[in-house]
Amino acid sequence: QVQLVESGGGSVQAGGSLRLSCAVSRATVSNYCMGWFRQAPGKEREGVATINSDGITNYANSVKDRFTISRDNAANTMYLEMNSLKPEDTGMYYCAEGGFVSLRRVDFSNWGQGTQVTVSS
Repeated sequence: QVQLVESGGGSVQAGGSLRLSCAVSRATVSNYCMGWFRQAPGKEREGVATINSDGITNYANSVKDRFTISRDNAANTMYLEMNSLKPEDTGMYYCAEGGFVSLRRVDFSNWGQGTQVTVSS
């Protein structure tokens, strides 16, 4: 079974930056869509950014022009570069593997355990 392991979370002040990584155990990661989702306390898990095997991306409106998703297929790793962070970006960030470059949770079947991002004002 594929394993996804997130890292890179932490605590930053508003306006700061973080880079999240997602290491995937599957050797054929390049064949799948990958995505980042987040969940704030008391809220539903929401799609942040996704990328398919051709490099086509999809971003939530709330993070466009601030976050960048990328993947290194040779290293079986996906990244999320987060800039100009806001307190509302706070939450647990999960990486996921699925079949469509959508922001819908139902389109992703394999999930990591998450990494916490906290942005203070």
